[in-house]
Amino acid sequence: MSWKRYVRMALEMKQVCEKCGKELEWESDAFICSFECTYCTDCAEESEWTCPKCEGELVPRPRRALAG
Repeated sequence: MSWKRYVRMALEMKQVCEKCGKELEWESDAFICSFECTYCTDCAEESEWTCPKCEGELVPRPRRALAG
């Protein structure tokens, strides 16, 4: 068994929709594909939940806990 299997990588939490340029706050609903392309809800819905770049499935982006 390889040690690489246990290496965790953090998601790049982009703050801008890659299609329309809308700013996405940490607590905003956003959608990502497996390549971490990031879209606002409107653009994800418009593209029928498929990434316009790689044609992968768009799923809800996980939320980070707010500091404090």
